[in-house]
Amino acid sequence: MKFKKLVASMCIAAISVASFAGCSSKPAEDAAKPAETPQEKVTLQIGFENSMSEPIGQALQKWSDLLAEKSNGTMEIVLYPDSQLGSKTDLIDSMLLGENVATLADGAFYADYGVPDFGIVFGPFLFDNWDQCWTLIESDWYKEQEAKLQEKGLKILTSNWAYGARHTLTVKPVNKVEDLAGMKIRVPSNQIQSLGFDVLGAASTGMSLGDVYQALQTKTIDGAENPLATLYGRKLHEVAKNLILDAHVLNFTTWVCSNDWFNSLTEEQQNLLIETGKEAGIYNNQVQQESEAEYLQKMKDEGVTVVEPSEEVMAGFREKAKAFYAMGDKFGWSEGLYDTVRAAMGAK
Repeated sequence: MKFKKLVASMCIAAISVASFAGCSSKPAEDAAKPAETPQEKVTLQIGFENSMSEPIGQALQKWSDLLAEKSNGTMEIVLYPDSQLGSKTDLIDSMLLGENVATLADGAFYADYGVPDFGIVFGPFLFDNWDQCWTLIESDWYKEQEAKLQEKGLKILTSNWAYGARHTLTVKPVNKVEDLAGMKIRVPSNQIQSLGFDVLGAASTGMSLGDVYQALQTKTIDGAENPLATLYGRKLHEVAKNLILDAHVLNFTTWVCSNDWFNSLTEEQQNLLIETGKEAGIYNNQVQQESEAEYLQKMKDEGVTVVEPSEEVMAGFREKAKAFYAMGDKFGWSEGLYDTVRAAMGAK
């Protein structure tokens, strides 16, 4: 009797299991599939020396907003102004370790990181106008330099950002190139910019931009050079009251990151980062142009004596600068580099 009850119980259980399986809304194999995990957000940290109030800070915010919008929130740029992530050299060293950081840099720095020909773009009085800069960055020569830089571990994201014409702010008046003789002028810490000012007769002094205000205040240095937006944004005009609009470098800048980190992104992510960077560059150039006259007037209003050099004075600067382009062997430049680059930029 007990045996019959046991068999009956087993039959009922089997029927129940079969009925449950038949009523299930999903096949068993679907139920076994793991749930999809949300896509991890891609973050790029951009560290830079400038303040957020400068045109370049405003344009970086534009880039951050564009990337967030066009990636539907799957990519982000986090901004660290005022050297919060360290110096340019510190950041580039981090990139070489594959970290997700970027900064603005120029050919002068890339020369120090193993692509010597790149340094010429920061030579004094190389460009006659901004159109030559934009022609150069689209040239085959420029693309070759970018490829060489990638071999060194660094990837340029975009180059179409105008940083500005670089002028010279000093504690003592400079009316002509001869007045620079022996003056200690702060430049970024690289060989190209140092020698580019040395040939003009100055004694270049490399230091972080964040240290310049105090160095001018204490007369450790006699002057500094940068675009008007940076000179005013860092309030350097408070401690150096003489400005000569020499425009010794038409400074376009690039945004650079780790090549290894860039290659870890999908093709779609790479394209989004580059395209939004270029779009923000166009915005940056508009803001830079509009702000330059405003910054100059502010400096005049706040007691800065401004010298607008005559063509004769500028000819004196250019004549002194010729010595720089005779230093090709010192820089490790290719034969005939000056002529090659002038041709690539469309100069006559």
